[in-house]
Amino acid sequence: MSTLAQFRHGTSSWSEAAWNGVFYPRGMKPGDYLAFYATQFTSVEADNTYYRVPGVPLVRGWRDKTPTGFTLSAKFPRSIVHCGQGEKPDGTRVLVREHTASDTERFLEAMRELGDKAGPLVLQFPYFNRDAFASLPQFLERLDPYLASLPSGFRYGVEVRNKNWLTKPFFDVLRAHRVAWVAVDLKYMPHPLDMGADIDPFTADFAYARLIGDRAAVEAATDKMDHVVIDQSARIDRWAEWLARAIPRTSETFAYANNHFAGFAPETIRELARKVGALL
Repeated sequence: MSTLAQFRHGTSSWSEAAWNGVFYPRGMKPGDYLAFYATQFTSVEADNTYYRVPGVPLVRGWRDKTPTGFTLSAKFPRSIVHCGQGEKPDGTRVLVREHTASDTERFLEAMRELGDKAGPLVLQFPYFNRDAFASLPQFLERLDPYLASLPSGFRYGVEVRNKNWLTKPFFDVLRAHRVAWVAVDLKYMPHPLDMGADIDPFTADFAYARLIGDRAAVEAATDKMDHVVIDQSARIDRWAEWLARAIPRTSETFAYANNHFAGFAPETIRELARKVGALL
């Protein structure tokens, strides 16, 4: 595998209706989106698995609609990583076996349908205030055994949104289980290039980055995610630099762009891929 081929990139979801006629051929049926998407990018992140455990037939359909060599990453369901009924997470239930074991098993059973097209599976945690977890050690006491319980055969990633948790003990737990840290572009989270020299952010044999952006800023500029509305070139330059450093250190490196990064995820990820390629 060439160095650039190790770089898997795409968008966070493929179902955006506003892409019809801009990214997808005009009039294309939503059921045909994924097959077309897979002619444009090598990978995609399934955002919909966060909201409900997908059924086996659905995931089997994803596999059948995509070509050999394509990868599909997915988020663990909200019922495992958030557990709250509203916006506020329920820290008494997050990763607790009696509350999450069933959905964990059903989620992984469905993901097995992907076979060799399975990308990393991401535990995307929300920001936890002290009502949810009083401290990082309390969270790690929950995370450590949960990661240990996950079956081999998948690659896993962990995203946290508490910037003060990005410390050596957190990365040590991930490294012990060969689980990747998921680097995210959010205005309140540090960029990996700005992390201290004492932190090695590469905790697995793959790397994973998510360009999420500022939802409020993009939605203030447009209500239709079919074109770039915010120039993020400088930020994309920095992500390209970090990913170009990650690629030689990993077997594969994954990057996904959200519509809320700049307004139109396909163009964001294409710009990122061009810049990464220029650095390799």
